Amino acid sequence: MDLDKIEGLVKILEGSSLKTMSVKDGDFKITMSKLDNPPVISGGAQVAPVAVNASAGAETVSHQVNGTVDDETEVNITSPIVGTFYSAAGPDIPAYVKVGDTVKAGETVCIVEAMKMMNEISVDYDCEIEAVLVSNEQKVEYGQPLFRVKKL
Repeated sequence: MDLDKIEGLVKILEGSSLKTMSVKDGDFKITMSKLDNPPVISGGAQVAPVAVNASAGAETVSHQVNGTVDDETEVNITSPIVGTFYSAAGPDIPAYVKVGDTVKAGETVCIVEAMKMMNEISVDYDCEIEAVLVSNEQKVEYGQPLFRVKKL
């Protein structure tokens, strides 16, 4: 099957109410499906901002700061979703934060990739990073502590 036929099939799928379409032509088989919320692809890594205390919406992920460690100023930043933890936007780029860094409200501290979407994790308060609790490219669970921080 040539590229023109595949492009034609894509147009047919886009113009229809179908969610999924499979076509077989000899030994060639292609299956296409529509996404309810298709990702936007750009030249770099795709990043969807995540606000720390945002209310849950269709495009945002709510992030909660869980519990105290020693007092009310020491808290854990936890993963708002199941995914893969990334300390930097790319392999040759420095980590967003390291132990001892002071982070301002709204700054990104890491990325959690889920379903091919890169979700920036940021904080809504000034804090100091006391410990990074996970390794780069480690799988993380919902609610798993990523950082221990001290609120400033």
